[in-house]
Amino acid sequence: MTRLPRRRVLAGTAHAALVAAVATILNRRALAEPALGDAAPFEWDTLVQQAKAAAQADYVEDDAPLPAEVTNLTYDQHRAIRFKPAEALWRPSGGAFEAQFFHLGAFFKRPVHIFEVADGQAREILYNQALFDLGPNTLPQDLPDHMGYAGFRLHYPLNTPEIKDELAVFLGASYFRALGRGCLYGLSARGLAIDTASPNGEEFPDFRAFWLERPAADATAVTLYALLDSPSCAGAYKITIMPGDTTVTEIEAVLYPRRDIETFGIAPLTSMFLFGPADDRGFDDFRPEVHDSDGLSMYSGAGEWIWRPLRNPAQLQVNAFSDDNPRGFGLLQSARDFASYQDLEAHYERRPSVWIEPLAGWGQGQVRLVEIPTDLEIHDNIVAFWVPAAAVTAGSEWRVNYRLHWGLAPAFATERGRVIATRHGAGGISGTGEGSGNRKFVIDFKGGPLDTLAPDAPVQAVASASTGTILFPVAQQNEETGGWRAFFDLEPAGDGPVELRCFLRLDGDALTETWSFQWIP
Repeated sequence: MTRLPRRRVLAGTAHAALVAAVATILNRRALAEPALGDAAPFEWDTLVQQAKAAAQADYVEDDAPLPAEVTNLTYDQHRAIRFKPAEALWRPSGGAFEAQFFHLGAFFKRPVHIFEVADGQAREILYNQALFDLGPNTLPQDLPDHMGYAGFRLHYPLNTPEIKDELAVFLGASYFRALGRGCLYGLSARGLAIDTASPNGEEFPDFRAFWLERPAADATAVTLYALLDSPSCAGAYKITIMPGDTTVTEIEAVLYPRRDIETFGIAPLTSMFLFGPADDRGFDDFRPEVHDSDGLSMYSGAGEWIWRPLRNPAQLQVNAFSDDNPRGFGLLQSARDFASYQDLEAHYERRPSVWIEPLAGWGQGQVRLVEIPTDLEIHDNIVAFWVPAAAVTAGSEWRVNYRLHWGLAPAFATERGRVIATRHGAGGISGTGEGSGNRKFVIDFKGGPLDTLAPDAPVQAVASASTGTILFPVAQQNEETGGWRAFFDLEPAGDGPVELRCFLRLDGDALTETWSFQWIP
């Protein structure tokens, strides 16, 4: 599986139908002055049909060749090129939203063609060097106006009315990120994941073109459209972004596989987990924890809440959680105190959690979690997505609707007690060496019905293991946290991974979400 540098790789036409979709991008004569391209009718249904036609033709790998002066830009040279904020799209309208563009170069050499849509007409936003401060770089003045951009970002007065903060960014393959109020950029979403963790290697589809719908001056949401293309699949996306304390991106996608696809990853999330309290890989670091997300949360179709702490494994780990019509899942950052991270630069306590909310029944399938070993926090090493149980075959059509919720607080939270900490160490009686061949697990829960329980309530710790034997499960009130603690020993049987589950129960009713953990001897 290919790993992408998270800070560098968060980063059109595939055939005749795609050329029609982007309105003669490659062959249009350059205009005498930078301007919008020719107007052409645009609507969602037409884009869907263009994606379908694209999937029925051979995939074309590259757009028109870029000038060598652009492709030869180094990472540092490319980073020095900045868009001029005064040139932002929609700034003259005085509305809340603005768009700025990224220059091609370095790791972003796949042109993305961007259009503005107004009154049902789409016009390409032609490349214009005057939009950028090139810094110390020198580029030819006659770069073609149909060259395209690397991507774009949207701005909105998210945190204060006086400043238009960065709200969302679309840059690299089909990656995008968004922010809720008070957040800093962290994990990313993608349009689609194909064959993630496959022995044959992962495929990264690209958003080849975008259509940005001009928002009204008083708009509180912005809508954009995208054409996705890759050797295995083409698709049309409608994305509506609604900023707020929790920013919501609503996705409507229609996908057309070119071939049979084994791993068809819907609503993929990509994050970073280097180390934390439940991780036993040693890092010589002054910080207690380093991660953008610390757990996978799931709300099953049957109504069970599950919490899976993330890990940075010594070897690639792929785990699947089967479900029928899931109510949601997400990668969350649960620790919100600066003391958990002690990082004045990264401020991991402000990285958003992202929750996926299906808007229609997704049927049977799996939430799949991929954990990749890494020694550096610059690498995304966590991937989570939904894989349908039904076969994904060439020529089929897949329609998917869901929302992503980006924010500091969980968009959907269980009314049961939540897992707030996971710890494990040598088993037996601490300090005696007795039973040290076993493993002790300690899970702290807090919230929900736990807040009102009497200290002597007959709460049970219900624990199970896929292999081995659970010993001495105990539940007791934790006065220090205001919650309850479960702990038990595991007597291993063999050297293979062990799937563990634990929750608290009273009078036959579950009081907490289910803690799910994989221990590898």
